[in-house]
Amino acid sequence: MPRTSIDITVPDLTGTRAVITGASDGIGLGIAARLAAAGADVLLPVRNAAKGAAALATIRRSVPDALVSLRELDLSSLESVAALGETLSAEGEPIHILINNAGVMTPPRRQTTADGFELQFGTNHLGHFALVGHLLPLLREGRARVTSQVSVAANEKAINWVDLNWERSYNGMRAYSQSKIAFGLFGLELDRRSRTGGWGITSNLCHPGIAPTNLLAARPELGRAEDSVGKRVIGALSRRGILVGTVETAGLPALYAATNPDAPGSRFYGPSGPGHLGGGPGAQKLYSRLTSQEDARRIWAASENLTKVTFPAA
Repeated sequence: MPRTSIDITVPDLTGTRAVITGASDGIGLGIAARLAAAGADVLLPVRNAAKGAAALATIRRSVPDALVSLRELDLSSLESVAALGETLSAEGEPIHILINNAGVMTPPRRQTTADGFELQFGTNHLGHFALVGHLLPLLREGRARVTSQVSVAANEKAINWVDLNWERSYNGMRAYSQSKIAFGLFGLELDRRSRTGGWGITSNLCHPGIAPTNLLAARPELGRAEDSVGKRVIGALSRRGILVGTVETAGLPALYAATNPDAPGSRFYGPSGPGHLGGGPGAQKLYSRLTSQEDARRIWAASENLTKVTFPAA
């Protein structure tokens, strides 16, 4: 199938408020543009205001009448996460779609968030955990679909239960895998608690496969002065249509999970091509590291303790 023919139909989203993290570039920007084109009122919480303004301009070039706006958010700061929760609560509009897409990947040396957590665990998992907690009343009011973007890395390594913040030793890839396993367990536990507690929220998971995104690009603030070898190899394969996906196709599993009425909660969506690295979106078997409900409850309790953000009992 030609790469350009891979797509999905997004239903009419007029009257829907959608929030997507990590939408100032890459996969998130593409998802935001599709949501806006379908008529949603799209909120882009961003850390970098200049990148956010550029993202708005990009969306409006393709969707001139887009309902799209910026809010401030730094997922590596629990204070910033709480501030966004207060802002959106004050606006008083229910949230119908939340796509937890933002993330950081493999800084060469251990770095920490504003609250002292290992950067990947703190940003990819704890920041999103706290965000959902702060937005829970608005999500319940909107009977929201929450979609959390994990990674093929959630099928590798394990949670370092004895040292969640990697203070004793640090391995960037292992810490990244942990952050995505924890995040996936949270997304599934959120759906279970919603069903038990009658919250009205549907929560599922997705992953983008492999695509030439900016996760492995030069990030001086992360200690990566130039694009990684992995990014260059993935880019070359993507341009040739070999095995991996494109930035556009990588966003389709999240779009499908968040908008398709036939996509129920507690499901896992990703590319359906060879090795699930590229291709059109489809339901997939849950990674073995995400199947333990005991682990899900354990990481939930640890996350509440670390963030001091608590959810209603379910």
